[in-house]
Amino acid sequence: MSSALQFEILDLRHFSASSLRPVLDEESRLWSDRLRWDYRTSADLLLQYLDSRVLPGYVALENGRIAGYVFCVYEDHKAIIGDVFSLSDAPAEVESQLLRHLIELLRHSPGIDRIECQLLLHPHGLHAEIFERAGFKLFRRLFMELDLTQFAASGSRRPLPEGIVLSRWRENDFHPAGYLIADAYNGHLDSFINDQYRSVSGSLRFLHNIVRFPGCGLFDPAASRTMARTADGSLAGVLLCSRVREDIGHVTQVCVARDQRGLGLGRRLIEECAEELRGRGFRGLTLTVTEENANAVDLYRSVGFVEKHSFDAMVWDRSWNWTKES
Repeated sequence: MSSALQFEILDLRHFSASSLRPVLDEESRLWSDRLRWDYRTSADLLLQYLDSRVLPGYVALENGRIAGYVFCVYEDHKAIIGDVFSLSDAPAEVESQLLRHLIELLRHSPGIDRIECQLLLHPHGLHAEIFERAGFKLFRRLFMELDLTQFAASGSRRPLPEGIVLSRWRENDFHPAGYLIADAYNGHLDSFINDQYRSVSGSLRFLHNIVRFPGCGLFDPAASRTMARTADGSLAGVLLCSRVREDIGHVTQVCVARDQRGLGLGRRLIEECAEELRGRGFRGLTLTVTEENANAVDLYRSVGFVEKHSFDAMVWDRSWNWTKES
């Protein structure tokens, strides 16, 4: 019997959290080995949703055991494919079949006009053909790391522009940051990849997921920075950092207002964050960036970040009305 016939694809909502635990344990180990992230908090959060039996997705069942899973979440008119993973000894096509089933479901779901997906754990190109055949557009993204044990900030820093003050993150920065992100990403490639960046309300949802929700590490306000205009209190720059392991930080967002670019503010934000973490004994700082965002990639490399891994971001929109598959 071929491996294609040795497993079934079933509704994720039929399975308890405990039945998925072995798969998530193996996935957590891979997150740690490949990206140096402690995935256990995210896995525990996912298990809570699984126990509620409301998380859309599929499970691959091989000879009575769960060999892999895929899930998504809904946000207004769009669906976000959150993850796909299979055990290392599962048939090679398990993840492909899981993705095909979920993509087919979402493309034929009334009210879903957009699908986004970033598979951070999976190497660039691994599932590209599946998404391309379904009409997705793909963008290579880089996972970069700064070795804080070797980090040294710039010897001579440019002074901040007049009327700009640098501060640690405070709770009352939340809404000004939403306005800054929406404005800074207006027309930017990353707002095509993640449509939350296209509006203030969407940017505030993004901030909620980062600052108040443990989905991407534990938010670290002491390592996060803002640059505010003294004239009106609006933000000219922001960097958000989370702890993804006890000794690893991750930059979840860094952006500078369009009228303040080219003045060294982005570098200053990153160096301030790196110095804070290094002083607290952290060993590394990571971030992700779209490869086509050449200015950002050049900045990160000049600070000392090096590429450790690359992965794909995928976007599908019903308005394109084009697919290679019927």
